[in-house]
Amino acid sequence: MIAAVRSDLDCRARGLCGGPAARTLEGAPGRGRPPRHGRSEAIELLTLDLHPIFRNNRDIDLALREFVFRASRTGVDVVEIIPGKGSGQLKKRVIAFLAQKHIRKLYVRMETDATNSGRVLVHFS
Repeated sequence: MIAAVRSDLDCRARGLCGGPAARTLEGAPGRGRPPRHGRSEAIELLTLDLHPIFRNNRDIDLALREFVFRASRTGVDVVEIIPGKGSGQLKKRVIAFLAQKHIRKLYVRMETDATNSGRVLVHFS
């Protein structure tokens, strides 16, 4: 679950590039495609997929907590949390978690993706 937050470079160094890795907002995952709009660097995007643990409440809270604290500690710009589409209960739980006072202090803003309702983006800077 937290293994999904490895950066692409860390993944390549360890030889684990077959699994989930960090993606960039600009371009395809792991392809090294040049960024658009004249920007010199793509924004690194860490991902937490909650699909494998959606039935266990304790694991969900632990994964979210570890993920958000790790992202704020490492200085990542944006993280992606994927609760999935489903009935929307898991997404509501993620949003409620992110709205807690002590968690809210760690990030700048949170948004739901307009094109993909099963994705939540959290901006740290």
